[in-house]
Amino acid sequence: MTQEDKELLLKDLSSRLLYNCRVFYEYIDNLDNKTYGYSLTLNTWCIDEFIANKAVIKPYLRPMSSMTEEEEEEYWDIINSKSPEIPVGEIPSIETIAQCSVIVLDWLLSKEFDIKGLIPMGLAIAVTEENNPYKK
Repeated sequence: MTQEDKELLLKDLSSRLLYNCRVFYEYIDNLDNKTYGYSLTLNTWCIDEFIANKAVIKPYLRPMSSMTEEEEEEYWDIINSKSPEIPVGEIPSIETIAQCSVIVLDWLLSKEFDIKGLIPMGLAIAVTEENNPYKK
């Protein structure tokens, strides 16, 4: 993993701490030199181990293409109902754009969508019907 990839993943993981993101956590046990891996809920300890190069972490994320029709409707409802109203013909202020972006990003993060393209880079694991740690 390049330093650039590590920084990208670290930024993404940090933004997901509040959303109970599931990750695949892999480490080498120094006592028996074996590699162990398991699924767990992301926490600051995991991130500390990742930063210290003691573990590999891959979040389980949903491709944007997996958004259901209901979620797409919810997405647009959030944009239309929670975004500040912008009068027709006016250019939105930087503050308004930032506020809208935060609302949308929070929703996307809460639904575990891969907003940074980590799955195709091999930095995240795609959630599928067969491989879904969020399924109850």
